[in-house]
Amino acid sequence: MFQIRQRGSTVWREVLGGCTTFMAMSYIIFVQIGVLGSPHGANMDPGGVMIATCLAAAFASILMGVLANYPIALAPGMGQNFFFAFMLVPAIARWGLDLKWEVALAMTAVAGLVFLLLSFVGFRSYIADAIPGALKNGIAAGIGLFIAVIGFSDGNLAVSGGGLVTFPGFQGNPAALLTLLGLGIMLFLLAIRMPGAILIGIIVNAVAAGLLGYVEWPEKLIQWPGGALYTMKGFLKGFGGLGQALWSKNVLEVLVFLFILLFMDLFDTIGTLVGVANRAGLMKDGKLPKGERALAADAAGTVVGAALGTSTVTSYIESVAGVAAGARTGLAAIVAGLLMGVAVFFRPVAIAIGGGIEVTQTLIIEGKPLVVTAHKFPMVAPALILVGSMMMRVMKNIDWDDVTESLPAFLTMVTIPLAYSISAGIAMGFVTYAFAKIVSGRFRQCPIVVTVFAVLFVVQYVLKAVYGLAG
Repeated sequence: MFQIRQRGSTVWREVLGGCTTFMAMSYIIFVQIGVLGSPHGANMDPGGVMIATCLAAAFASILMGVLANYPIALAPGMGQNFFFAFMLVPAIARWGLDLKWEVALAMTAVAGLVFLLLSFVGFRSYIADAIPGALKNGIAAGIGLFIAVIGFSDGNLAVSGGGLVTFPGFQGNPAALLTLLGLGIMLFLLAIRMPGAILIGIIVNAVAAGLLGYVEWPEKLIQWPGGALYTMKGFLKGFGGLGQALWSKNVLEVLVFLFILLFMDLFDTIGTLVGVANRAGLMKDGKLPKGERALAADAAGTVVGAALGTSTVTSYIESVAGVAAGARTGLAAIVAGLLMGVAVFFRPVAIAIGGGIEVTQTLIIEGKPLVVTAHKFPMVAPALILVGSMMMRVMKNIDWDDVTESLPAFLTMVTIPLAYSISAGIAMGFVTYAFAKIVSGRFRQCPIVVTVFAVLFVVQYVLKAVYGLAG
């Protein structure tokens, strides 16, 4: 069913890869609780958010493994969750509706249903296949840099301040020391070709953090978080509020937000699929086999996730960690999905391993000391840095002598980590690629879909500017 031998893998590698992917992406459980469950965010029930996040990730990841046979796990996306909590919910409040996060869930579900329809007619797969090779390589490399930047941040090796970023030093910085320890262990194990090097490194790092007293092991292993029915009932009520908004003077703004939800998920997903499939060697003649099935799993995950009570579900770039550990088939995605489902019951253990540690340090900002406390994730940070380096190899496939190919690829690559957004990098790549081909008189070399979406990207950012939205 999974063609494990044909893809040069083994069942053990797939299980190991699925475990590694789960470890690398499990932070989203805690991030979602902090973003959607915070009174300063969407103010949803934290227990309901955790259940929704775990079950939506489990459903979508298993569906990806069964339908598309790709080693790509899914969960609520970073970026989309902040858009949901800090832009969409406040906008709904401005519309004067009593239901806020409930309407936001309904809008997320509508966007997911539209994605599902686009997948069935082949539109999303057509876009993925039409992206020029230079941009695909730029996207893959940009995702690699993005993952590495997340790793540097999670490991407290780089923080905002001074210049664009600054190194906070090792004094009072256990997260950085643990990150370097884990990175050294993984590097050594990979050098001697030890199977499961990345997962072993994560586990050793977690044990070291516990022995050094930076992680408190839980008194009990199993705990049911509760709150599921609360968020699910809110989702059903949200459609009534969405109907009111569509029949009000705010209808244009509602449509704008739906448009942005569509664009963010569409290009984040395509970028991740292309990047992970490229790294796994699953692309065929520059195209993504079974691309529609992969995109349908992503869209279905968004609909189910919204119904359960969480923000947009998307393919996870951290799946590359599993690919680096040997995963090549959908069995790895199923393993990661099952572990996300099990995590609902093992909340204390999940928090102990993936919840990270608190770091208090003094930064010098514009010559003045500033004491800050941050939550860091040194157990998974080394894996992200290592995987990011592995994804840079695709840059050798770009024609650096042709500026109409190399500059759009380069801008795509650097924009993704700098903007902290895959879709922003793709937007930069599409616009510059279309512009370069047109002004050089080689417009026939630019696929029509790239030109069309370059225009739509410009329209998207104009709309964001008009409505005062960031990103």
